[in-house]
Amino acid sequence: MPESSPHPLNWLAVLSRILVVLPKQAMTYLYLVQHGAAKTESEDPRRPLTDEGRRTVERMADFLSTLELSLDRIEHSEKLRARQTAEILAAHVQPTEGIKEVAGMAPNDDIEPMRLRLQNEAKNVMFIGHLPYLSRLAARLLGLGAERTVVRFQMGGVLRMDRDADARWAVGWLLVPELVAGSIPPKPES
Repeated sequence: MPESSPHPLNWLAVLSRILVVLPKQAMTYLYLVQHGAAKTESEDPRRPLTDEGRRTVERMADFLSTLELSLDRIEHSEKLRARQTAEILAAHVQPTEGIKEVAGMAPNDDIEPMRLRLQNEAKNVMFIGHLPYLSRLAARLLGLGAERTVVRFQMGGVLRMDRDADARWAVGWLLVPELVAGSIPPKPES
């Protein structure tokens, strides 16, 4: 056998080295977060987070900070409980552009304007919102009917959705508070 033709395994080694330096396919990440548990309207008409709601969001934020997410901005609805959830998360994951209140994300708002906006969104964004809005948005991004339940959101839980270069969305992962509760030791209360 002539020495001029390299062994096939050598080509595999060269190819694997080349693939390591090639840029990865561009992905955009969207994090959908249902706000933490809030007081009832009879307890407080503004419906701020309960103490337990705050603790749940803090634990989730602590865990997310260990993932070193690449996050540009956190957007939240006009409701107090969403803003409080956004503030807690922002303190831990530190989005480069901070937080922003956005109209049109109330529980029963139309999701189509947001779905259309997200098809061209170039930034990695986290939305803090409400049900059924988040559930309907996730379903529509996946190409399904808005009333189709694709994820069972939980208060303080996080769904990551990934959009590829062809503008196709897929579920990246889902974190629910119960999974995170045992992974980070609780902070002592002061």
